[in-house]
Formats: sequence, structure tokens, C-alpha cells
Amino acid sequence: MSDAVAVFGDLKAESDELDLIVRKLREADWVADTPAPGWTVAHQIAHLAWTDAVALLAVTEPGAFAVEAERAARAPDGFVDEAARAGAVDPGPVLLARWRDGRERLGAALGEAPPGARFPWYGPPMSAPSLATARLMETWAHGQDIAAALGVARLPTARLRHVARIGVRARDYAYLVRGEQPPEEPFRVELTGPRGELWVYGPEGASQYVTGPALDFCLLVTQRAHRADLAVRAKGPDAGHWLEIAQAFAGPPGKGRAPGSLRGRGV
Repeated sequence: MSDAVAVFGDLKAESDELDLIVRKLREADWVADTPAPGWTVAHQIAHLAWTDAVALLAVTEPGAFAVEAERAARAPDGFVDEAARAGAVDPGPVLLARWRDGRERLGAALGEAPPGARFPWYGPPMSAPSLATARLMETWAHGQDIAAALGVARLPTARLRHVARIGVRARDYAYLVRGEQPPEEPFRVELTGPRGELWVYGPEGASQYVTGPALDFCLLVTQRAHRADLAVRAKGPDAGHWLEIAQAFAGPPGKGRAPGSLRGRGV
């Protein structure tokens, strides 16, 4: 099975795993602070529900999505937080039901998308597998914040290969969104997966490269931890700078996390 096909099932599995963590939360748990400043558990699930909803618009109603994209362009630094705040006011069970319904409808729409079709997004247009990969990445990343808030340790899985891949592919975007010119030379990235397997990206023999545990690399590119707290290493000045600015998500440059703020990487 190709990654392009497997990602649809892996997206569902990632969402279902997070659902197990939040399905029986008490009211006090929903308002627990997560490592993202100003975001509670409710904000995190509200954000996932909102992003699933706009992704569904991109797939099924591109014109309606264009309206959302224009609204985001008018407030690039605040539209994500605003949507999370709006959704987080609902009681936990209502929020949970909305997230479940939205992700189920999005999963069905992505699975039925014609091969080769591309859909608008906040960055470049995306294919259905690429959009599913982006949703998996965000679900995992926000799930890390939720797990940290609730004191839950999650097992890293082979699904991280999707997160790692999008992090590698978004290398140039991380430069461009900051107004910087990406290096012409591709990097080699060698990551150790959860079972000790090696995940390799980029040409063999590249003069600059990145190595480390896949989990740590995924925490880095989703900006869930500072580089200083992770076992990701770079050879070469350009590769080293990339690890300072890497982001796997579309939108403005993230602020990242301060050194020492990592609360559980999963065991």
C-alpha cells in the first residue's frame, strides 16, 4: 500500500487515538492549560474541528473556502486564535461531537476525491493525500499538547512518517514565509523510527544533513519543542539554520516553544 493511500487510514487512526484521550474528560479537564500559551484543551479540539471544517470546504466548496481564505489574509496573525476561542466556548460534549462529525465528513470527502485533483489551501493547492497528511500532522501535534496538559504519555507510532515527510517537504516554505531564500542544495535527513527503522529523505552524499529520532524531528517541525530539548543534530550551517526555523504547517512563522518547555515527548 502506498503512503498516498495509507494516509487516509492513518488519519482516522490518529484521530481515534486522540478521541480515546478526550472522550471522557471532566469539565475541569476541558479548561486545563496546554503548553500552547492561552490555549486550553478545549481550544485545541476547537482548532482541530475548525480546520477540518475549512478543509471540507476546500474539497467540496472551493468558492466558500476562498471567502475563508480572504478573511484569514486580512488577519494573518490572529485568525487561528480567533477561531479557536470561538469554538472553545462550547461545552466539552458539544465540542467533541462537532469534531467527530467534521472529521468523519472530511475523511469521506478526501477518500472520494478524484485521483490527481488538487484543492485550495492556505499555502499551495494540495492533493487529497497531501491534505490528509496535513490534517494528520496537526492532529498529532495538537494531540501532543493535549496529552501534556492531561499528563498522558502517548506511544509514538509509524504514523509519524507522514509528519516527518511533510516536515522535510516544507523545508523551503519555512524559509520563504520568513522572507529568506532557501538553500539551493538539498539536505539529507536520516531519522530513526519508533521501532528502530531508518527513514531517509534527500540525496545520499549530501554535504549537509540532519539526523536524530523521528519523534524528536516531528516535535521540532511542528514546533512542539525547542531544538535544545531534542536529540536532532545538523551537519552544516544551512542545515543548522533550518532546524531553527523549520515548520511543517502552512501560515505565518510560528513562535515556537522556549527551551525547557517540553512536557512529555511520548514514551
